[in-house]
Amino acid sequence: MSFTWPLDPQDLFVERYPQMTLGLPAAEVDAVRAAVTDMWADRPGGWVYEWSALAARHAGAGRHRQAAQAYGWAKFPSLADAPKRTALARQVEQYLLASPGFPVDVERRTLTVPHRGGEAAVPVHLMAAPGLPADAPVVLASGGVDSWKTDLHGMWEQLALALPVRLLLFDLAGTGETSHLPMTPDGGTEVIEGLIAFARTLGDGRVGHFGISMGGYYSARTGLTGAVDAAVVLGGPVEHSFDPDRGFDFGMDGIVGNALGFDAAPDRAALGRAFGSFGLRPLLDRDDQAPMLVVNGADDVHVPRHDTLVFAGRRDTRVELIPDTGHCAISRFDEAMALIVPWLRTALLG
Repeated sequence: MSFTWPLDPQDLFVERYPQMTLGLPAAEVDAVRAAVTDMWADRPGGWVYEWSALAARHAGAGRHRQAAQAYGWAKFPSLADAPKRTALARQVEQYLLASPGFPVDVERRTLTVPHRGGEAAVPVHLMAAPGLPADAPVVLASGGVDSWKTDLHGMWEQLALALPVRLLLFDLAGTGETSHLPMTPDGGTEVIEGLIAFARTLGDGRVGHFGISMGGYYSARTGLTGAVDAAVVLGGPVEHSFDPDRGFDFGMDGIVGNALGFDAAPDRAALGRAFGSFGLRPLLDRDDQAPMLVVNGADDVHVPRHDTLVFAGRRDTRVELIPDTGHCAISRFDEAMALIVPWLRTALLG
């Protein structure tokens, strides 16, 4: 189930330009920005068309990593139609072609996990520094509703090279290669619990969970329940983000609506009812959590400060709001990683 919705593509460039230029030259991003006039049309001037044309040029020149980055923007922000799904398939193809040149080892697997009384297939990437011992701890890691495991390769690579852990990278239910499963509090968590069970068989049994944006909702959940041994929440919504009267910026209403499994654009009331069921207040009222690190930018337009500061004062919990930056501290990401890497090392390795 999916749908398209009215969305000005230039709004996405305004918000995401710093991310786009992390993996692609600014001149190339600027050229696509100047060419795009429509979000959904699969023709010259269309978002997916122009980004895919850039990706195809990189692929033809053997620059597979850049091609994967460009196809990643082609399918952004949601798999709302067939051209977007084609772009995702091409992104995965180019990523795997690029992987032999990475400074980390990447293994792609499809795991079978329990889901609502049956089973579900979940493609994952296992990433580690070369020569990592087989008994190293495992860290589950995911992005959010619109930035997925393959999109965030640079971040994962940095983490894998900095820590003696194996990363298990996945897409949340309702997103990316797991978009065949709707995003729900219980179903999405059930998928992750299946991944945690698998992760405990991989190394020495110790498992951490690093979630970014909506992925931070799920890492907050596994941290609060003690399902993992350590949890990092970066820009995660946990409570006030799910208030029924909240607004959505930069097309997030359509992005979230697609992830939740709507087949037509929901009105604000319907979206609020569906999203409102995610709040973690019952878990926040408990005290059986794992050690947690909760980080965000102080000026986030998507996640209110409360959803970070609500963790202040909890046992085994460190809370950091980074000033002068927004959602997931993306413009000051090196500072965020300077907190996350040593914290995870201590939490999982002592």
